[in-house]
Formats: sequence, structure tokens, C-alpha cells
Amino acid sequence: MPTELIAKYDARIPRYTSYPTAPHFHAGITAEMFRGWLSALAPTQELSLYLHIPYCEVLCWFCGCHTRGAPSYGPVANYLSSLKQEISMVASHLGKGTRAPQPIRYLHFGGGSPSILSAPDFEDLMGMLRDAFSFHDTTEIAIELDPRTTQPDLIASMARCGVRRASVGVQDLTPTVQKAIHRIQPFSMVERTITGLRDVGINHINVDLMYGLPHQTQANIRETIEKILPLAPDRLAVFGYAHVPWMRKLQNLIPEAALPGAPERWAQACLAREMLLSAGYVEIGFDHYAHPSDDLAIALSKGTLNRNFQGYTSDNTTALIGMGASGISELPQGYAVNDADIAGYAATIATNTFATKRGIAVSVEDKARRAIIERLMCDLRVDVAATATLHGVDISDLRNAYARLSEMENDGLLTRSGDIVAMTEAGRPFVRSACAAFDRYLVAGEQRHSRSV
Repeated sequence: MPTELIAKYDARIPRYTSYPTAPHFHAGITAEMFRGWLSALAPTQELSLYLHIPYCEVLCWFCGCHTRGAPSYGPVANYLSSLKQEISMVASHLGKGTRAPQPIRYLHFGGGSPSILSAPDFEDLMGMLRDAFSFHDTTEIAIELDPRTTQPDLIASMARCGVRRASVGVQDLTPTVQKAIHRIQPFSMVERTITGLRDVGINHINVDLMYGLPHQTQANIRETIEKILPLAPDRLAVFGYAHVPWMRKLQNLIPEAALPGAPERWAQACLAREMLLSAGYVEIGFDHYAHPSDDLAIALSKGTLNRNFQGYTSDNTTALIGMGASGISELPQGYAVNDADIAGYAATIATNTFATKRGIAVSVEDKARRAIIERLMCDLRVDVAATATLHGVDISDLRNAYARLSEMENDGLLTRSGDIVAMTEAGRPFVRSACAAFDRYLVAGEQRHSRSV
């Protein structure tokens, strides 16, 4: 890829895990509105649940998540009391009693570090969830784990509670890089965690890696992937580090001079791609890879791959309920976000009121544009006219995006045949730039998003 093209398209663009994207959410979405949205869900509506655990024992400096350090367990225990109350509130507003009739398709524990939970507390929380919602044998329960805090008794509890998938945070295995991001995590720790998971029957393993970290080189990428591949993860996410210190204060501890420039970031991403494709993984979108037998690869082949706040997913439910501080719900009517401040969240929940802080209602046009963006992000191809017809919107406004795509077309990054837009293989890493052409909310030059390269 020519250096000039890398520089040309290295803009700050949303990751499009939602549309409209989070910076455009506002305070006009209230707890009362969210309650009404929940009550309107049909009893047969399949649901996905997301539970946010906003604590880590030690904070990593690169992290962009809503989390807080917890050197002692007391704050975590207090938080769980609020989370359980919110679970009861959600269930009661979904059903006529205390149990929601809607079947649960997916349950995801994110953070922070859910692995900070004690084994008894995790089992207690899972027991309450099963009492409040309708779980089935096919429900996929997944959890994000930090190998530094994942204890054997928690792994055993996870297996007893039906966890089927675990995402293991690795990032990079180089001591110099780990020191620079404040995450000391030897390979032996990662290996022990993944082996322990498989020993109890949790066989679906995801691994998160990163490029563009401080002091990181292509040699670091190669060494990390060479160590990870023998562990045979089902999925790998290879994220580009997003340096946004104006949004995440801990990132100010990372000197910008230590960060690789755009050409080096590009080379690191390309090396990771080359190694993973050579190892037999299927490329998913622009930053995920999956074993051909994994649900993500199967969904890609069937054209049913989707994207939500957890990234690429085989989850095709249309109602995701996020619980906990900063939890985001995606419902047919729009998005609703809980208060990210843990104390504020807990205080509101204590009054038996949802902690909805902001969000956005979605219009029919928003839904059409969201569908276009999602298909581009997932399939790298979209029929704009068919999408407009499906959603009953006027295609003329959508076609205005074509002028903004012409430069990418001239640069060989995409093709357009009538109303069909398709990324080329060269354009795959720049798919977010193509999506941005259909984003009517995006303001050029905004500093709230990560770099696209």
C-alpha cells in the first residue's frame, strides 16, 4: 500500500459498533423512555444481555473502557448489589411478574475485568440471572478475562454456570511493550488460563491482540502471534491502539513519541493479517479473524454476520439490553446508555429508577443508514437501492454519498456498479472511511474517534 494512501485515509473515524455513533447520543433519552421501550418488547422477542463489570485490580494505561481500579474487593461487592437490583428491574418491566418471558440468546460479561469477580459471587449472579430470565440450552454465555486475575476456582464456577466462550486479553507479549502499557502478563500466565478453560470444557476461546502500542515493532507482533497460534484460539481480534488521551486520562502516561507512526502501524497490521491467514484463519471485517468452524466464519459465509458494541458477532437479535454502569442497550426504538459514574449509577438504581443517562431514538432513515454501514462493515459490499427499498426510504439522499466515495473508487479501494458498493481487498482496511460517507451525523475532523489505520 503506497505511503501516500495510508496518510490520506488515516483519519479519525468511528468504529461503527452502532449507528448513530455514541458521540451523538444525548440526554433527551430518559429512564421513563427506556422503561417504555422495554415494556414494548414482545414476549417472544429474543434478547441479548450485556453485563458491565467496571473494575480492574490494576488499570492498563492503553485502555479506553469505562473502568476503575479496585485493589480491594469491597467496591466490587457493593457494585454487585446495584447490578442485581437493576437485573430485577429489567426483568419485572419485561414480564408481568419477576421473570422475563423473552428467551435469552446471548449473555456477555464485559468490563473492566469480569475476572475480578469471586467464584461465589459469579455463581450467585448467574443464579439470579437464570431466575430472572428465560435461558435455554442454546444460550451462549461469554465472558472477558484478564489472565492476571483469572483464578482456577472462578474458571470452575464458570463451567458449572454454563459459560461456553471466553475472551482472553493478551495485547502483546513483549516485556518492553507490557511495561509501557502497565500490563505485565507473561506468556505462561496466558497459556495457563487458556489451558485451564479447556480443561473444564470451555472450549471456545477468543484472544485479543493489539498493534500500534508504545515501543511496539513488527518483531513484537511476530513473536506474540507465534506464541499464541499453538494455543489454537477460535477467534482473534487485532485492534489498532486508539490514542485518545483527551478522553482517557490514563493514556497521558503513554508518551506520544513512543507510538509507531502510520506506516509502521500499517506494517504491523499487515504482518498480523499475513500470519493469521497463513495459519488458516478466515478474515472477518477489518480487524477480526476466525477459525473456519467458528460461528463468526459461518455467519460470514451465510451473510448473517452482524456488528454491535462487542464488535463483530453472529448475534442477530434485535434487542440487546446493557446493564451496569455505562451499559448500552440497543432496542428497536433506539439506544439507551446507563450513567458511567459508578456512584451515580448506584444512587439512581437505589431509588428503583433506571440509570439511563443518555441515548438516541433512531428514525427510519437512521435504520436504513445503519443497515448500509453494517453490511459494508460485515460483508464489504452493500446494495444501497435494495436497502432503501427494504426500509421504505427515499434513495436520493443515500445516493449523495456516492460523490464522497468517488475518491476512494479512483484510488482502487472500492468499486461501484449502479447502487452496489463493494470494497476491494486493498480497501478492506479502509472500510470505515467508506461507511463514513453514509454517516449524516459525522463532522469532519472530529477528535472523538480513533484513527482508521
